[in-house]
Amino acid sequence: MDPSRDNLLIRFKAFIDSLGVFTIFAVILLLILGIGALFGWFKQGEDTEIAGAAVRYENRDKLNEDQAAVIDPDVKERVMPGVAKTLLNSKPVAVEKPEQIVPGSETAQNIANEPGPDLSAIDAPVDENAEAEPIDPAMMEIGKAQFLVCAACHGQNGEGGLAAPPLAGSEWVSGPISNLIRIQFRGLEGPITVAGKEYNFPVGMQPMAYQSDEQIAGVLTYVRNSFGNEGSAVTVEQVASLRSEVGKPLLKVEELTKP
Repeated sequence: MDPSRDNLLIRFKAFIDSLGVFTIFAVILLLILGIGALFGWFKQGEDTEIAGAAVRYENRDKLNEDQAAVIDPDVKERVMPGVAKTLLNSKPVAVEKPEQIVPGSETAQNIANEPGPDLSAIDAPVDENAEAEPIDPAMMEIGKAQFLVCAACHGQNGEGGLAAPPLAGSEWVSGPISNLIRIQFRGLEGPITVAGKEYNFPVGMQPMAYQSDEQIAGVLTYVRNSFGNEGSAVTVEQVASLRSEVGKPLLKVEELTKP
């Protein structure tokens, strides 16, 4: 073993040499950075980042302006928080068929080709001489809570908006119950005439099948008996009987029962 390796002076000298080499590299690096800053070598990257940030801020401000132009401040301040709370507290239920299906796929074609449900029991004419059953207040409360989601498009008072037709005074709301349940499960696209006025929204209404049968029955009962509308209650059994509609393509008006 080399005895010089245990010499403290030799070890100290090696440490000093290493420190000197590190110092030289540090000085060279500082010189490079200083010269680069002097001649603007790094300015291009900074300018690119600043320009990119400016575009992002501009897009954000434009988006905020567009939202402010179409969203009622009252809805934004009072309804939107309620919508978020409702979605967080909702209890999704398992369904027999997937709600997210690739359009044009074999699964989508098989579901679309299935025979339609029997609507006769749900849409049976009401005996005008029979005493109407009172609306359950508990179901109305459930529906009122669920309607916070609907109000974002249909308006807090069912007056309609930029994304959905009115529910107040709608013949579709007071008409056959099966229409409302099927639209809730499958959504609706294409033009629809409400109270003599045609509406045709690009996106249409998307399915709301994540709600439980009780929640759907509640919100449809609420809509049929609010905003000046008067109609019979929608029962949980009626909703459950049409669960097979989940997963089918968006409905068109011609597939519904005329009110």
